[in-house]
Amino acid sequence: MKRLIFIAAILGLATSASAQRVAEVKFQPGNYGTMVNGTITGDEYFDYKLGAQAGQEIFADLKVSDTNGNGVIYFNILPPGSEGEAIYIGSIDGNTARIALPQSGDYTIRVYLMGNDRDTGKTVGYNLDLSIQ
Repeated sequence: MKRLIFIAAILGLATSASAQRVAEVKFQPGNYGTMVNGTITGDEYFDYKLGAQAGQEIFADLKVSDTNGNGVIYFNILPPGSEGEAIYIGSIDGNTARIALPQSGDYTIRVYLMGNDRDTGKTVGYNLDLSIQ
């Protein structure tokens, strides 16, 4: 029985991985920041990729714009080459981050739901303010 539960958990992870969406973030010439928005439903997650140099600072601020649930949305910041390991975890540290970047490369801002909103397939709209300085 435990093996079936384990297999079901793996299949669940495979399903959420296939629901992933990715967008490359580009700043307008002369700007160092931008606002992106979107929606997340259930176990989906959205990855925003942006390039940065070691020593630069990233700022990210996530706000709920609309929801049919509780609006339990977060983001993580993943360093270049990460397989899911985060240098910032929004569900622990909050939905506003300002951190110095340890290395050069493409960083990922992963927006996701937790709790009942994720488990019951609720949809949360959001605005994500991003900048690198």
